[in-house]
Amino acid sequence: MTSSALGRDFRLLWSASVSSRFGDSLRTPALALLAVTLTRDPRIIAAVTVAGQLPPLLFGLLGGVYADRWDRRRTMAVVDGVRAAVVAALAVAVVLDRAAVVTLLVAAFLLAALGTLFDSASFALLPTVVPPATLPRANGRLQAGSAVAGGFLGAPAAGVLFATAPALPFALDAVTFAVAALLVLALTPPPVGAAPAIRRGSVWSEIVEGMRWLRGHRTLWRVTLLAAACNLAISGLMAVLVLYALDVLRVPPAGYGLFAAGAILGGVVGALGAGRLAARLGTVPALRAVLAAQTVALVGFALARQPVPGGIALAVFAAGSVVWNSLSASYGQRHVPGGLLGRVGAAQRMVAVLTAPVGAALAGLAAAAYGTVPVAGAAAGTFALVTLAAWRTLRPVSPVPTAAAPTSDRTVARHPSR
Repeated sequence: MTSSALGRDFRLLWSASVSSRFGDSLRTPALALLAVTLTRDPRIIAAVTVAGQLPPLLFGLLGGVYADRWDRRRTMAVVDGVRAAVVAALAVAVVLDRAAVVTLLVAAFLLAALGTLFDSASFALLPTVVPPATLPRANGRLQAGSAVAGGFLGAPAAGVLFATAPALPFALDAVTFAVAALLVLALTPPPVGAAPAIRRGSVWSEIVEGMRWLRGHRTLWRVTLLAAACNLAISGLMAVLVLYALDVLRVPPAGYGLFAAGAILGGVVGALGAGRLAARLGTVPALRAVLAAQTVALVGFALARQPVPGGIALAVFAAGSVVWNSLSASYGQRHVPGGLLGRVGAAQRMVAVLTAPVGAALAGLAAAAYGTVPVAGAAAGTFALVTLAAWRTLRPVSPVPTAAAPTSDRTVARHPSR
């Protein structure tokens, strides 16, 4: 998956990302399982999940600022080192039977807060590791590796490890963070004096600068808004997916894991094909085509009443989601000036995920009142509208020779739209 053509530094970055993702996939379900051993109050158990979801909304933009201020390689290594210490402390607390609900809440919040800085730095670092033309393929390889490590390896192992010893998933997660930190430190450091001196303003002014840049780049801003609209539908569908699979598609409870694995496999296939699709169509046309394919897949999913056709449709949809993520990330990495990558990337992520809790809440209310079938239909309808909007508004921009930090995409596209 790592492809020697992408170089040594990419292999190190890929290995670090996959190691961290494997650890995440062990820790996340283990936190839920540990919470259940401490309390059966669904409000408290949900609070542990919420504690891990709030930091990206609260600190995402701040993480982007410091990802642009600090050396990104060292920032990622330090963050992973601190995360290793946090999870190791949690493992010790579990061994000593000192883990309380407050402990889980604090750990989940701290890890997610640190993750906002890591994600911003990682997003901004990749364009310095691989050539611009290979960014779609590089992002696809990262997505594929994360899907395999998280979906096929980590998630199934989490329950087994927790049953063996409740502290074991957390201890292994700490090891994966430590390994990832060492791998990132092994990346080739930037040449001394390579980064020009930049006059920094206040944190708030830098946040505003990143938001203003994103808002001023028409294509990137439209991609961000389209992603937010997609997340409204995706979050709603995921919120009721298990009920839809069991009640509408008649997936046997024992077969739900296999049903979910099909979607993960679709994501891996999509990730590995993202680079080829971008090379064949160009990135912006590929984004439009992906939305159209996902709409067709969702219509098929909403009409399916059997496990196999429903599972195939969901796998195709998942493949499209991963391709979209890979190509939209590559588009930003190629067009945003290096000194703004952390802030603009953080702003994109924050805007894109704002609709997710709204979608989940609406889906829950709709499913309670009308059943899960209308939720799937609404998701398909939303994607149809997003696809129409994309075909009307997304257009490749012509490259112009400039390296300045611009305010519109006429002065941004230093490379042809992929």
